[in-house]
Amino acid sequence: MKIYTKTGDKGQTSLIGGTRVPKYHLRIETYGTVDELNSYLGLIMCQDIDQNYQQLLKEIQDRLFTIGASLAADPEKSKMKIPDLHEADITLLENEMDAMNEALPPLKHFVLPGGNTVVSYCHIARCVCRRAERLTVELAQDSFVEEKVTIYLNRLSDYLFVLARKLNMDFKAEENIWIPRV
Repeated sequence: MKIYTKTGDKGQTSLIGGTRVPKYHLRIETYGTVDELNSYLGLIMCQDIDQNYQQLLKEIQDRLFTIGASLAADPEKSKMKIPDLHEADITLLENEMDAMNEALPPLKHFVLPGGNTVVSYCHIARCVCRRAERLTVELAQDSFVEEKVTIYLNRLSDYLFVLARKLNMDFKAEENIWIPRV
């Protein structure tokens, strides 16, 4: 299989279902941002973190491919069977956050990104996830988007925030809190 097809050389690409759209189309921007997020999760997984975090991040990457396929399909023309998200995927993120939060001190301040490299990567991934969520919400204004996609991205950004705090604690780094000047 060749990687290059030359069909996109004029700035168009195909959605699942065959519809040709410009590469700047909101649907392309949306699933491209999900792909960017997935790459950051791969970067986090390459760090020296607990294997349990790595395994969950790999599962999340799989869900992001599911989301990408859903977003890449033309809702009016695609006949392809696309994998779907389940309520259990969302619940898993919530349960993981609850478990991590039990070990964390109460959040009393805003947290500035940083602390160490892996924590910073988590914060970058959280920001990219929020952007993916915003784009998904915008796309849903004019086109069908499975509701669980938006919910999952919302929970995932929360999960990445809690993971950043937990990894900061695991590495015994001081939490980088924001104390506003007044």
